[in-house]
Amino acid sequence: MTERLRARIEADFGPDRAARVVDALRKHRPPLAALQDRERLLTAIVLMARGDQSRLDTALSMSGRDWRDTLVASGLANFDWPTRLRDELGDAPE
Repeated sequence: MTERLRARIEADFGPDRAARVVDALRKHRPPLAALQDRERLLTAIVLMARGDQSRLDTALSMSGRDWRDTLVASGLANFDWPTRLRDELGDAPE
């Protein structure tokens, strides 16, 4: 879990619920996603959730069935995903 993603989770879900969200994302292991950029996939889930627990549950379930659908639904499926990720989370620390 990157710091910039954790910051986005705290902003979207609030500090009281962020720890539960982070824990759920850490445990999430969708099939066949091992070669995928983990930050990209987890960010897709967070973007789909938009700070809502019910939406988070739906996004986790979708990703568990086919993580590619999650990337498409969040707008992170295209070649420009690194730019979009930066736009959503800020610059990655060096």
